[in-house]
Amino acid sequence: MTNLNDEDKKNKDDKIPKKEEKKELSIEEKLKDTEDKLLRSLAELENQRKRFEKDIKEAIDFGGFNFARENLVILDNLQRAYISIKNDSALKGNKDLDKFLKNIEIIEKDLISIFKKNKIEKIDTAKKKFDPNFHQAMTEIENDNVEAGTIVQEIQAGYMLGERLLRPSLVAVSKKSVKKEGKNEEKNEEKK
Repeated sequence: MTNLNDEDKKNKDDKIPKKEEKKELSIEEKLKDTEDKLLRSLAELENQRKRFEKDIKEAIDFGGFNFARENLVILDNLQRAYISIKNDSALKGNKDLDKFLKNIEIIEKDLISIFKKNKIEKIDTAKKKFDPNFHQAMTEIENDNVEAGTIVQEIQAGYMLGERLLRPSLVAVSKKSVKKEGKNEEKNEEKK
């Protein structure tokens, strides 16, 4: 083994490329870097504040969503009871039937009033075009008097809570009768 003297070591070290030494940042560059980090932190805080505000608003507006949906069952059952009692042949001769039905109507109106105060509104389906965002088709009914896809019967009322769908309307939708469609196709073929 050869002993290298100090001068040889120095020469050898000079020949080996050294890693670039990290440049020392100037005060202006450090200030600019710190300012950039501060601005990013402030922007992130502002975004987080906006998200929290949105979450709080949604919690206030839709916090009772499930409660409201479950209360629709009360209204449905009240309406079914009214129809059932009104059509019951054994009760039709009862002199107090009209008073009893009037009381059910009052309860129903009160419940609907409470719903309206809490932004729960019934979806209007009368002669409307079927919209899968608000309606659920339960059946199709042949009807040549209206355009195909028009709601001809509401099976169960749907409701909105503000801008959010609480429950879709269950509906029957019109379709053209098969006989007329077949005749139209035959006429079209004859014209060709």
